[in-house]
Amino acid sequence: MPGAPTAAADANMTEGSRGPDGPRLSLPYLGGVSTAGISAPSRTASGIGASPRRGRLRDYFRPATFVFWGFHLAAIVAVILSGFSWRGLALAVGVYFVRMVLVTAGYHRYFSHRAFKTSRPFQLLLALGAQSSLQKGVLWWAANHRFHHKQSDTTLDPHSAKQRGFWWAHLGWITAEDYDGTNLDLVGDLAKYPELRLLNRPGVQMLPAVALALVLLAAGGLPALVWGFLVSTVMLWHGSFSINSLSHLIGRRRYPTPDDSRNNWALAILTTGEGWHNNHHHYQSSANQGFRWWEIDVTFYVLRLLERCRLVWDLRRPPAEALRAPGDAPPHAALPKAA
Repeated sequence: MPGAPTAAADANMTEGSRGPDGPRLSLPYLGGVSTAGISAPSRTASGIGASPRRGRLRDYFRPATFVFWGFHLAAIVAVILSGFSWRGLALAVGVYFVRMVLVTAGYHRYFSHRAFKTSRPFQLLLALGAQSSLQKGVLWWAANHRFHHKQSDTTLDPHSAKQRGFWWAHLGWITAEDYDGTNLDLVGDLAKYPELRLLNRPGVQMLPAVALALVLLAAGGLPALVWGFLVSTVMLWHGSFSINSLSHLIGRRRYPTPDDSRNNWALAILTTGEGWHNNHHHYQSSANQGFRWWEIDVTFYVLRLLERCRLVWDLRRPPAEALRAPGDAPPHAALPKAA
C-alpha cells in the first residue's frame, strides 16, 4: 500500500504554499520527461515582473493537436450524419459523469493532492480510469497541477486566465508545446511506481481510452461509440477545462486566497464538486471541496462510499479553524458551569 505522502508531496499540499519570495521553481520540460528543473530566462522566480507570452494561432493548431481537434470534428459530423438521439445523449451524459468522477477523484484529489490513501492495485485502477478521459498521463497531469498551485495566477501559472486570458487558460496551454513534457521533480512520490511511469509514456497514455471505445463499440455499436465516446469525451474535456478558466473568472470568493479562484455552484454540478474552487485553493489537500452542507460535491460522496468499502481511507478534511472565513461569527465560548 502507498505510504503517507513524502515531504515533496506534503509541500505540494501545503495551504498557502507560495511564500512572499516564491518557491523554488521547476518548469515543465518542453518535450519528453524531465528529471531536473529548468528555468525560462524571461520569467522570474516569484512570477513578479515577468511578461507571459500570449497565445498564438500556432499554439492552438499544430500537427500534435490534430487528434484533439479531430475529435471535435468527428463528434459533430457523426451526430449530424446519424441524427439526434435522446438515448444517445443520455449515454453521453452518463459516461461523462462517470469519467468526471474518475478525473476529479483520480487525477486531481488523489494523484495531485494525495487527499486520501489507497492500495497500490486501486491506485492503478484510478490511473486507468482517469486516463480514459484522454487527458494524458497521471504524472503529467499531477505535475502541471502542482505547479499551478505553487504559482496560481502569477505569470508562471501554466493556465492563468488573469495573466493570459480565457482561451489560453481553457485550451491554449494544453495545445501549445510549452507543457508537453512531465517534470518528475514535482511528482517524485508518484514516479517511483513503474506502472505509473509506463502509463505516462506518449504511446501508452491513450490506451485506457481506446479500451473504453472498444467496449462501447462492442456493447452498442456505432451509436454507442459516437455518443458514449466521441461526444462524451469532448463534453468531458470542456467540463474539466472550465475549472482552469471559468473558476478563476466567475463566482464568489469566500476566502481571500492570493489568486482569483472562485466558488461557482453551476460548475460544481457540472464537474461533480470541482466548482468549489476557492474552497479548494484555500485548503488544497482536502478530499472534500464542498465545505458547507449545501455545497454539492459528488466526488466526495463517491469517496465516502469507497471508504465504506475499504478501498480508500484517511480522507483528509479541513480543520474547523480552516473553515472559518472572514466575517464568520467566532465559535461560541463555553458557558460557565453552574455553581
